Amino acid sequence: MATTKGQSRRRKTSSSDDGPVAASATTRSRRNAKSPSPAPSRNGSEAGALDSDAILDLFRKMTTIRFFEDAAQRGFRQGKIGGYLHLYSGQEAVATGFLSYYQEGDKIITAYRDHAHALLLGSHPNEVMAELYGKGTGLVKGKGGSMHLFDVENGLWGGYGIVGGHIPLGVGMAYALRYQGTDGIVQLSLGDGAIHNGAFHEAANLAGLWGREGMNPTLFILENNNYGMGTSVERATAMTDLSAKFDSYGIEHEDVDGMDLFAVLDVAERATQRVRETGAPYAIEAITYRIAPHGAADFLERYRTKEEIAEWRQRDPIGLAEARLLEAGVAEATLDEIKREAKAVVDEAVKFAEESPEPEIAELYTDVYAGDGVTG
Repeated sequence: MATTKGQSRRRKTSSSDDGPVAASATTRSRRNAKSPSPAPSRNGSEAGALDSDAILDLFRKMTTIRFFEDAAQRGFRQGKIGGYLHLYSGQEAVATGFLSYYQEGDKIITAYRDHAHALLLGSHPNEVMAELYGKGTGLVKGKGGSMHLFDVENGLWGGYGIVGGHIPLGVGMAYALRYQGTDGIVQLSLGDGAIHNGAFHEAANLAGLWGREGMNPTLFILENNNYGMGTSVERATAMTDLSAKFDSYGIEHEDVDGMDLFAVLDVAERATQRVRETGAPYAIEAITYRIAPHGAADFLERYRTKEEIAEWRQRDPIGLAEARLLEAGVAEATLDEIKREAKAVVDEAVKFAEESPEPEIAELYTDVYAGDGVTG
């Protein structure tokens, strides 16, 4: 998309009056966490126009993620999960939509809200839950916990606990993919709080620079859930149009209603294809909302009101997807069965984690270095 100097690189999409799914009417209203401002969804697709089996599978995945997060929160509050725990509840449509276009050879890297990414890429729920429990059967043998899931075989190059610390890594991996002559891309997910970090600006500058030569296929997925921990976007930056910050680095961008699975799927298909074909970075700001606390220990949530949370819960991405499927003619009994099956999967994961053994003491000394012969 060509732009002249000084023009915004935000992709504007037309509104549609079709479909029951609500979204915000303007950029400003969508950035105000206290007012979701229901209006027709931008970028939306009709459920009936998509393959019903595929959409039902995505609904199954979103539902599994929600049950998984609910179970993890219970485990934390029961004292069975140590460390810290960040839930993805309310944001399921974002990762589900974008990772639907993952291809073998791509790399996925994200921050510490990473359970959904692991599950969507194919990590076994038993192993992910066991990792949260710190058990030896966990995804990384109980050494990573909630914030540091890793599953290279399935394309997940980590959740990272240092805010913004993974962004230079993702940009570097994207350069390496093109340097090696592959057509792989990096989906790099980051939160709204990370965009103020120096690591973001340094990495985005390199991505834009290398991208001019088709050498940086990074898809930046900025998940704006309105809060960086307990600080709202409005209190964190004078310029709340977060994706416009990519303009400084020559990276084109657009935004999407991150509560609408069908809107995300539409944008994700175009964006992943664009980055794969051009080798240039592209950025998506997904306007979303975490209906869970920042972390499982964030009990009081004094920074936002119960009324605000209740209002956003009306736009729960799973509920919106379910409503669209019902309108498209899917039987309610079918959706209820999917929910039962998803809950059973998570129940089994909890049972597996609780019954799994603690890591052996010897594991303290394994996987410390990448290879043999490392000294010092």
